[in-house]
Amino acid sequence: MSADTIEQAMARAAQLRQDIRRFCAETMPAELRSKSERHQVLAKADYLQWLRLLQRQGWVVGHWPEAHGGAGWSALERFVFEDELARQGCPWVIPFGVKYVGPVIYTYGSDVQKQRFLPGIISSEEFWAQGYSEPGAGSDLAALRTAARRDGDHYVVDGQKVWTTYAQWADWLFCLVRTDAEARPQNGISFLLIDMRSPGITVKPIRTMDGYAHVNEVWLENVRVPVENLVGTEGEGWTYAKFLLRNERTAGAIVGMVHHALQRLKRLARETRAGAARLIDQAPMRQRIGEFELRCFALEEAAYQAMQALMDGSENGAEASLIKLRGTELYQAIAEATVEALGLAGVAYDTEALHSAELPPLGPDDAGGIIKDHFYNRAATIFGGSSEVQRNILAKMVLGL
Repeated sequence: MSADTIEQAMARAAQLRQDIRRFCAETMPAELRSKSERHQVLAKADYLQWLRLLQRQGWVVGHWPEAHGGAGWSALERFVFEDELARQGCPWVIPFGVKYVGPVIYTYGSDVQKQRFLPGIISSEEFWAQGYSEPGAGSDLAALRTAARRDGDHYVVDGQKVWTTYAQWADWLFCLVRTDAEARPQNGISFLLIDMRSPGITVKPIRTMDGYAHVNEVWLENVRVPVENLVGTEGEGWTYAKFLLRNERTAGAIVGMVHHALQRLKRLARETRAGAARLIDQAPMRQRIGEFELRCFALEEAAYQAMQALMDGSENGAEASLIKLRGTELYQAIAEATVEALGLAGVAYDTEALHSAELPPLGPDDAGGIIKDHFYNRAATIFGGSSEVQRNILAKMVLGL
């Protein structure tokens, strides 16, 4: 990308950031903003409302090529979109359709698949889940054992997926399956689109530390999937999986989340007294916040350098791993400090109070949401590629080990 083009992308990204701030202040429904800022568990209807509001602005698939209904954003515009929404405390843009499977379909899918699935992803008429991880095949995804056997014009799928986020809401599951048990692990994998209404699919909820069931087990027993729901070529699913994972590990959301969490901690420290003084006026808390500020600045700088490298073609492939590693660890550290700053309010945790105006919280009105967020995001250094995996990537790509 030329210097002039990069300068134009920077100008568009700056304008997009201002547009998002205006949208959040003027258009975002107050009830949705309140629930999100308090880290309450959102219902499917909340997420669908949010996705459709964003799409009215042309943003939900702004990173897609214009030929497929997107705005053809640069990498920097995509970063700014994710970053500013997170800074504003907005709901998660659930990625499984718009960020993960949609780009796989328009890049590797057939024309029939593009016509069938892309419009429903853009409009959020169809909700997607990701069938990747399995017991014994999480970080080592190539060890997956869910099998798909060809039977005429169908595949017959048997196996189990786990940690499948929002599978209880999903209309469709994009799923990695083993179609050749004799090939090298990476060479025997295919990418299927599975209708969640198919006979033989059972979804079992898994309760996480925060007391809710965000994730699930998905059991597949003799599930018949039409051959036309195979994306690309049989046995090439590992290629499509790697393509998807590159989209999964974009940096904007985690940088914005860290910034938002730090601002929440600073606000709480200003509002909370410990003895005769506010927390913010006590040296241990000031030092802790100062350290977080420096780490946050370093993370943001690394992210912008990564965007620059991506646009000028000098990236080495490890930037997203570095940002994911440092960002999630910093986010967890800030969350721990915030829970500690709650004092006695951090002892009680009532999931019902998160959703009821009749049950007054102990301490700040978002104390329950802070604790819920802390519990849930203990997994942030695992999902999306564990910290151990990120360090291995950095060792290989940067140090050549």
